[in-house]
Amino acid sequence: MTRFGYTLLTEQSGPKDLIRYAVAAERAGFDFELCSDHYSPWLAAQGHAPYAWSVLGAVAHATDRVELLTFITCPTMRYHPAVVAQKAATLQILADGRFTLGLGSGENLNEHVVGRRWPTVARRHDMLREAITIIRGLFSGEVVDWKGEYFEVDSARLWDIPEVPVAIAVAVSGDRSVEMFAPIADHLVTTEPDAGLVGSWHHLRRATGLPVETRVFGQVPICWDPDRDAAVERAHEQFRWFAGGWAVNSDLPTTAGFAGATQFVRPEDTAAAIACGPDLDAIVEAVRAYWDAGFTDIGLIQIGDENQDLFLEKAAEALLDKLRAAAPR
Repeated sequence: MTRFGYTLLTEQSGPKDLIRYAVAAERAGFDFELCSDHYSPWLAAQGHAPYAWSVLGAVAHATDRVELLTFITCPTMRYHPAVVAQKAATLQILADGRFTLGLGSGENLNEHVVGRRWPTVARRHDMLREAITIIRGLFSGEVVDWKGEYFEVDSARLWDIPEVPVAIAVAVSGDRSVEMFAPIADHLVTTEPDAGLVGSWHHLRRATGLPVETRVFGQVPICWDPDRDAAVERAHEQFRWFAGGWAVNSDLPTTAGFAGATQFVRPEDTAAAIACGPDLDAIVEAVRAYWDAGFTDIGLIQIGDENQDLFLEKAAEALLDKLRAAAPR
Protein backbone atom coordinates (compact mmCIF):
# COMPACT_ATOMS: atom_id res chain seq x y z
CA MET A 1 0.00 0.00 0.00
CA THR A 2 1.29 3.46 -0.88
CA ARG A 3 2.01 5.55 2.21
CA PHE A 4 1.58 9.32 2.36
CA GLY A 5 3.57 11.69 4.50
CA TYR A 6 3.54 15.27 5.73
CA THR A 7 6.64 17.48 5.53
CA LEU A 8 7.86 19.43 8.52
CA LEU A 9 9.58 22.08 6.42
CA THR A 10 12.04 23.82 8.71
CA GLU A 11 12.70 26.49 6.09
CA GLN A 12 9.22 27.97 6.42
CA SER A 13 8.15 27.45 10.06
CA GLY A 14 9.49 27.99 13.55
CA PRO A 15 10.13 25.09 15.95
CA LYS A 16 7.00 25.36 18.09
CA ASP A 17 4.78 25.65 15.04
CA LEU A 18 6.43 22.59 13.49
CA ILE A 19 5.64 20.51 16.56
CA ARG A 20 2.02 21.66 16.51
CA TYR A 21 1.75 20.79 12.83
CA ALA A 22 3.28 17.37 13.49
CA VAL A 23 0.57 16.55 16.01
CA ALA A 24 -2.18 17.82 13.70
CA ALA A 25 -0.76 15.86 10.75
CA GLU A 26 -0.81 12.64 12.77
CA ARG A 27 -4.39 13.37 13.78
CA ALA A 28 -5.31 13.99 10.12
CA GLY A 29 -4.08 10.50 9.23
CA PHE A 30 -0.68 10.92 7.59
CA ASP A 31 1.46 7.77 7.73
CA PHE A 32 4.84 9.42 8.26
CA GLU A 33 6.47 12.80 8.67
CA LEU A 34 9.56 14.06 6.87
CA CYS A 35 11.71 16.75 8.48
CA SER A 36 14.11 18.85 6.43
CA ASP A 37 17.52 19.51 7.99
CA HIS A 38 18.56 23.02 6.97
CA TYR A 39 20.81 25.77 8.27
CA SER A 40 19.23 28.29 5.92
CA PRO A 41 15.96 28.71 4.04
CA TRP A 42 16.11 28.59 0.24
CA LEU A 43 14.68 32.09 -0.07
CA ALA A 44 14.55 34.86 2.51
CA ALA A 45 10.75 34.96 2.15
CA GLN A 46 10.55 31.54 3.84
CA GLY A 47 12.23 33.01 6.89
CA HIS A 48 13.12 30.05 9.15
CA ALA A 49 15.69 27.34 9.79
CA PRO A 50 15.43 25.81 13.30
CA TYR A 51 17.60 22.84 14.27
CA ALA A 52 15.87 19.77 12.89
CA TRP A 53 17.09 17.32 15.54
CA SER A 54 15.69 19.34 18.43
CA VAL A 55 12.38 19.58 16.58
CA LEU A 56 12.34 15.83 15.90
CA GLY A 57 13.09 14.99 19.54
CA ALA A 58 10.05 17.02 20.59
CA VAL A 59 7.93 15.56 17.78
CA ALA A 60 8.87 12.04 18.87
CA HIS A 61 7.35 12.73 22.28
CA ALA A 62 4.37 14.69 20.99
CA THR A 63 3.25 11.98 18.53
CA ASP A 64 2.45 8.28 18.97
CA ARG A 65 2.01 6.63 15.59
CA VAL A 66 3.62 8.43 12.63
CA GLU A 67 7.01 7.34 11.36
CA LEU A 68 9.70 10.03 11.31
CA LEU A 69 12.45 10.61 8.75
CA THR A 70 15.19 13.19 8.22
CA PHE A 71 14.83 14.49 4.67
CA ILE A 72 17.74 14.91 4.19
CA THR A 73 20.68 14.98 6.61
CA CYS A 74 24.16 15.46 5.18
CA PRO A 75 26.62 13.57 7.46
CA THR A 76 29.84 14.84 5.91
CA MET A 77 30.50 18.55 6.54
CA ARG A 78 28.24 20.43 8.95
CA TYR A 79 27.93 17.20 10.96
CA HIS A 80 30.59 14.56 11.52
CA PRO A 81 29.24 11.05 10.86
CA ALA A 82 30.02 9.94 14.42
CA VAL A 83 27.75 12.71 15.72
CA VAL A 84 25.00 11.81 13.24
CA ALA A 85 25.12 8.20 14.45
CA GLN A 86 24.67 9.32 18.06
CA LYS A 87 21.78 11.66 17.20
CA ALA A 88 20.01 9.02 15.15
CA ALA A 89 20.34 6.30 17.78
CA THR A 90 19.02 8.63 20.48
CA LEU A 91 16.10 9.76 18.35
CA GLN A 92 15.18 6.14 17.56
CA ILE A 93 14.93 5.46 21.30
CA LEU A 94 12.79 8.56 21.85
CA ALA A 95 10.56 7.59 18.90
CA ASP A 96 10.13 3.97 20.06
CA GLY A 97 11.45 2.62 16.78
CA ARG A 98 9.60 4.97 14.42
CA PHE A 99 12.65 6.76 13.00
CA THR A 100 14.49 6.32 9.69
CA LEU A 101 17.73 8.17 9.01
CA GLY A 102 17.55 9.87 5.63
CA LEU A 103 21.00 10.76 4.31
CA GLY A 104 22.30 12.60 1.26
CA SER A 105 25.32 14.41 -0.13
CA GLY A 106 23.95 17.80 0.89
CA GLU A 107 23.60 21.32 -0.51
CA ASN A 108 26.12 24.13 -0.43
CA LEU A 109 23.39 26.33 1.03
CA ASN A 110 23.57 24.46 4.35
CA GLU A 111 27.08 23.05 4.45
CA HIS A 112 29.21 26.07 3.52
CA VAL A 113 28.50 27.67 6.91
CA VAL A 114 31.34 25.74 8.58
CA GLY A 115 33.85 27.33 6.23
CA ARG A 116 34.85 24.33 4.15
CA ARG A 117 35.26 24.22 0.38
CA TRP A 118 32.24 22.77 -1.44
CA PRO A 119 33.38 19.51 -3.09
CA THR A 120 32.47 18.13 -6.50
CA VAL A 121 29.53 15.73 -6.80
CA ALA A 122 31.82 12.71 -7.16
CA ARG A 123 33.78 13.65 -4.05
CA ARG A 124 30.59 14.33 -2.09
CA HIS A 125 29.36 10.85 -2.95
CA ASP A 126 32.65 9.32 -1.85
CA MET A 127 32.42 11.23 1.43
CA LEU A 128 28.85 10.04 1.95
CA ARG A 129 29.81 6.42 1.33
CA GLU A 130 32.59 6.64 3.92
CA ALA A 131 30.25 8.37 6.38
CA ILE A 132 27.64 5.61 6.05
CA THR A 133 30.30 2.99 6.77
CA ILE A 134 31.19 4.81 10.00
CA ILE A 135 27.55 5.25 11.01
CA ARG A 136 26.79 1.57 10.39
CA GLY A 137 29.79 0.59 12.50
CA LEU A 138 28.69 2.77 15.40
CA PHE A 139 25.12 1.46 15.23
CA SER A 140 26.56 -1.96 16.14
CA GLY A 141 27.44 -0.71 19.61
CA GLU A 142 31.08 -1.70 19.15
CA VAL A 143 34.10 0.59 19.54
CA VAL A 144 34.99 2.16 16.21
CA ASP A 145 38.45 3.34 15.19
CA TRP A 146 38.61 4.73 11.68
CA LYS A 147 41.10 6.60 9.57
CA GLY A 148 39.79 7.02 6.06
CA GLU A 149 40.25 9.41 3.19
CA TYR A 150 37.85 11.99 4.64
CA PHE A 151 37.13 11.16 8.29
CA GLU A 152 38.80 9.98 11.47
CA VAL A 153 37.08 8.33 14.41
CA ASP A 154 39.04 7.71 17.61
CA SER A 155 37.73 4.97 19.92
CA ALA A 156 34.08 6.02 19.54
CA ARG A 157 31.19 3.98 20.86
CA LEU A 158 27.47 4.60 21.16
CA TRP A 159 26.34 3.77 24.68
CA ASP A 160 22.60 3.99 24.02
CA ILE A 161 21.61 1.59 21.27
CA PRO A 162 17.92 1.35 20.29
CA GLU A 163 16.16 -2.01 20.34
CA VAL A 164 14.87 -1.35 16.81
CA PRO A 165 17.86 -0.77 14.49
CA VAL A 166 17.92 2.54 12.65
CA ALA A 167 17.23 2.02 8.95
CA ILE A 168 19.12 4.24 6.50
CA ALA A 169 17.50 5.79 3.43
CA VAL A 170 19.88 7.42 0.94
CA ALA A 171 19.17 10.06 -1.69
CA VAL A 172 20.37 9.18 -5.19
CA SER A 173 20.15 10.99 -8.50
CA GLY A 174 21.64 8.78 -11.20
CA ASP A 175 23.29 5.51 -12.13
CA ARG A 176 26.56 6.18 -10.34
CA SER A 177 24.90 6.99 -7.04
CA VAL A 178 22.59 3.97 -7.39
CA GLU A 179 25.63 1.72 -7.85
CA MET A 180 27.34 3.27 -4.82
CA PHE A 181 24.47 3.30 -2.36
CA ALA A 182 22.03 0.50 -3.22
CA PRO A 183 24.36 -2.09 -1.63
CA ILE A 184 24.81 -0.15 1.63
CA ALA A 185 21.42 1.53 2.21
CA ASP A 186 18.09 0.11 3.31
CA HIS A 187 15.81 2.46 1.38
CA LEU A 188 15.87 4.82 -1.60
CA VAL A 189 15.19 8.55 -1.70
CA THR A 190 15.00 10.43 -4.99
CA THR A 191 13.49 13.69 -6.15
CA GLU A 192 12.08 12.80 -9.57
CA PRO A 193 9.42 10.20 -10.49
CA ASP A 194 11.97 8.24 -12.53
CA ALA A 195 10.81 4.64 -12.98
CA GLY A 196 14.11 3.72 -14.62
CA LEU A 197 16.13 4.82 -11.61
CA VAL A 198 13.80 2.98 -9.22
CA GLY A 199 14.08 -0.13 -11.39
CA SER A 200 17.88 0.09 -11.43
CA TRP A 201 17.91 0.30 -7.64
CA HIS A 202 15.77 -2.82 -7.27
CA HIS A 203 17.73 -4.69 -9.95
CA LEU A 204 21.07 -3.99 -8.30
CA ARG A 205 19.84 -5.05 -4.88
CA ARG A 206 18.36 -8.24 -6.32
CA ALA A 207 21.57 -9.00 -8.23
CA THR A 208 23.66 -8.65 -5.08
CA GLY A 209 21.35 -10.80 -2.95
CA LEU A 210 19.99 -7.95 -0.84
CA PRO A 211 16.37 -7.72 0.32
CA VAL A 212 14.17 -6.24 -2.38
CA GLU A 213 11.48 -5.10 0.06
CA THR A 214 13.03 -1.65 0.02
CA ARG A 215 11.01 1.54 0.36
CA VAL A 216 11.18 4.34 -2.19
CA PHE A 217 10.66 7.82 -0.76
CA GLY A 218 9.73 10.90 -2.74
CA GLN A 219 8.39 14.37 -2.02
CA VAL A 220 5.88 16.56 -3.86
CA PRO A 221 5.27 20.27 -3.19
CA ILE A 222 1.68 21.48 -3.28
CA CYS A 223 0.05 24.78 -2.39
CA TRP A 224 -3.50 24.19 -1.24
CA ASP A 225 -5.57 27.29 -0.61
CA PRO A 226 -9.29 28.15 -1.00
CA ASP A 227 -8.12 30.97 -3.30
CA ARG A 228 -6.08 29.71 -6.26
CA ASP A 229 -4.58 33.13 -7.00
CA ALA A 230 -3.34 33.39 -3.40
CA ALA A 231 -1.89 29.89 -3.68
CA VAL A 232 0.00 30.74 -6.88
CA GLU A 233 1.33 33.96 -5.35
CA ARG A 234 2.53 32.14 -2.23
CA ALA A 235 4.12 29.30 -4.18
CA HIS A 236 5.96 31.77 -6.41
CA GLU A 237 7.16 33.87 -3.49
CA GLN A 238 8.46 30.97 -1.42
CA PHE A 239 9.07 28.02 -3.74
CA ARG A 240 10.22 29.31 -7.11
CA TRP A 241 13.70 28.00 -6.21
CA PHE A 242 12.27 24.56 -7.00
CA ALA A 243 12.46 25.35 -10.72
CA GLY A 244 16.26 25.20 -10.71
CA GLY A 245 16.53 21.43 -10.33
CA TRP A 246 18.93 19.70 -8.00
CA ALA A 247 21.98 20.11 -10.21
CA VAL A 248 21.67 23.86 -9.58
CA ASN A 249 20.09 23.80 -6.14
CA SER A 250 22.90 21.76 -4.60
CA ASP A 251 25.57 24.30 -5.57
CA LEU A 252 24.20 27.77 -4.78
CA PRO A 253 25.44 28.98 -1.38
CA THR A 254 23.01 31.72 -0.23
CA THR A 255 19.42 32.91 -0.28
CA ALA A 256 20.61 35.86 -2.37
CA GLY A 257 22.00 33.41 -4.91
CA PHE A 258 18.66 31.61 -5.14
CA ALA A 259 16.82 34.92 -5.45
CA GLY A 260 19.07 35.92 -8.34
CA ALA A 261 18.89 32.55 -10.05
CA THR A 262 15.08 32.57 -9.98
CA GLN A 263 14.38 36.24 -10.69
CA PHE A 264 12.92 35.43 -14.11
CA VAL A 265 10.68 32.58 -12.92
CA ARG A 266 7.11 33.83 -13.36
CA PRO A 267 4.09 32.96 -11.19
CA GLU A 268 2.58 31.06 -14.11
CA ASP A 269 5.80 29.00 -14.36
CA THR A 270 5.47 28.04 -10.71
CA ALA A 271 1.79 27.17 -11.15
CA ALA A 272 2.66 24.93 -14.09
CA ALA A 273 5.10 22.96 -11.92
CA ILE A 274 3.19 22.89 -8.61
CA ALA A 275 -0.48 22.10 -7.99
CA CYS A 276 -1.98 25.28 -6.55
CA GLY A 277 -5.46 26.05 -5.22
CA PRO A 278 -8.41 24.17 -3.73
CA ASP A 279 -8.76 21.39 -6.35
CA LEU A 280 -7.85 18.17 -4.52
CA ASP A 281 -8.17 16.12 -7.70
CA ALA A 282 -5.47 18.26 -9.31
CA ILE A 283 -3.18 17.48 -6.38
CA VAL A 284 -3.88 13.76 -6.77
CA GLU A 285 -2.89 14.01 -10.42
CA ALA A 286 0.33 15.80 -9.48
CA VAL A 287 1.21 12.95 -7.11
CA ARG A 288 0.19 10.13 -9.47
CA ALA A 289 3.48 10.12 -11.39
CA TYR A 290 5.30 9.03 -8.23
CA TRP A 291 3.33 5.89 -7.50
CA ASP A 292 3.32 5.11 -11.23
CA ALA A 293 7.14 5.20 -11.04
CA GLY A 294 7.19 2.74 -8.15
CA PHE A 295 7.40 5.04 -5.13
CA THR A 296 6.07 3.43 -1.95
CA ASP A 297 6.21 6.53 0.27
CA ILE A 298 5.26 10.01 -0.96
CA GLY A 299 5.61 13.06 1.26
CA LEU A 300 3.63 16.23 0.61
CA ILE A 301 4.96 19.74 1.21
CA GLN A 302 2.20 22.25 1.90
CA ILE A 303 3.90 25.49 0.87
CA GLY A 304 3.84 28.43 3.27
CA ASP A 305 3.57 28.65 7.03
CA GLU A 306 0.52 30.88 7.25
CA ASN A 307 -1.92 28.33 5.82
CA GLN A 308 -0.70 25.15 7.51
CA ASP A 309 -3.38 25.10 10.20
CA LEU A 310 -6.12 25.64 7.64
CA PHE A 311 -4.72 22.94 5.36
CA LEU A 312 -4.46 20.41 8.18
CA GLU A 313 -7.92 21.25 9.51
CA LYS A 314 -9.90 21.63 6.28
CA ALA A 315 -8.16 19.73 3.48
CA ALA A 316 -5.71 17.09 4.70
CA GLU A 317 -8.16 14.28 5.58
CA ALA A 318 -10.15 14.64 2.37
CA LEU A 319 -6.95 14.77 0.33
CA LEU A 320 -5.61 11.62 1.98
CA ASP A 321 -8.89 9.84 1.23
CA LYS A 322 -8.60 10.75 -2.44
CA LEU A 323 -4.93 9.79 -2.63
CA ARG A 324 -5.53 6.41 -1.03
CA ALA A 325 -8.49 5.71 -3.26
CA ALA A 326 -6.40 6.41 -6.37
CA ALA A 327 -3.05 4.87 -5.34
CA PRO A 328 -2.02 1.20 -5.77
CA ARG A 329 -2.76 -1.12 -2.88
